[in-house]
Amino acid sequence: MDNGKASLISRISYEWAGPEDWTEAMSLVWSTFMEFEAQDYGEEGVGHFFEFITDDDLHKAFLRGAYPVLVARLDGKIVGVGSVRSGNRLSLLFVAKECHKNGIGTELIDRLCRYLRDICHESSMIVKAAPYAVEFYKKIGFVPLEPERNISGIRVTTMELIF
Repeated sequence: MDNGKASLISRISYEWAGPEDWTEAMSLVWSTFMEFEAQDYGEEGVGHFFEFITDDDLHKAFLRGAYPVLVARLDGKIVGVGSVRSGNRLSLLFVAKECHKNGIGTELIDRLCRYLRDICHESSMIVKAAPYAVEFYKKIGFVPLEPERNISGIRVTTMELIF
């Protein structure tokens, strides 16, 4: 590992998001989605995704602890976001462009899997992977459960990681 990458990784911290982190976390999710995933969706899919991350009910679920969000911070700034919902479903996984390929996404998944196993007593994680992310998920051990589908304009491949 080169020294620059090692230095960056050593400066990353991981913690559960607090109420004060919501806006910054969802801003990172939206900007990363628009840069890397929106082109794979139609206008309908982009709209549905925006509605999901700005939904007041989702925010309320987060505030009452029913929608846990894990963040990665670099020098205090959120550079990664991962969340789970509905039992063992990976809901969001986004890493800032400047931090891609540094293990942040993998570490977020690992920590979320430990949470699901140790706290929620789950034995697997399910994700509806965007086309952009399918190869990443395969690389870390997820297997496709079905071919790609289009759900309300959002293209996804359902995948599972057993732990």
